[in-house]
Amino acid sequence: MTRISRGYIARRRRTKMRLFASSFRGAHSKRTRTITQQTIKALFSAHRDRGSQKRIFRRLWITRINAVIRERGVSYNYSRLIHDLYKEQLLLNRKILAQMAILNRDCLYMISNEIIKEVGYQKSVGII
Repeated sequence: MTRISRGYIARRRRTKMRLFASSFRGAHSKRTRTITQQTIKALFSAHRDRGSQKRIFRRLWITRINAVIRERGVSYNYSRLIHDLYKEQLLLNRKILAQMAILNRDCLYMISNEIIKEVGYQKSVGII
């Protein structure tokens, strides 16, 4: 019985996995079984953490906006600002507002002051 040469499909699949795991340390990049395990684990973590990253950044943006808005007015905060933005139909997302809070505070103050004027917030609360 002569020996037959096997196909290339399994080797091609393992080579793809090796290329993905080439930056892993130790046996995680050398042995086929641990390569597959660590690759699955890495892909699972990447998929899970994409959603987590979105939540973390949203929290960061909200914190930054709230800090800058509270500096300016004593009784004005993030939730009132967002509510008034929706009421005035200004479509500015939290990422843009947070960038304005860091890079150009005066612009954010100007927007919030205009909203306060239009909504008539100061008279109803008794700030003036």
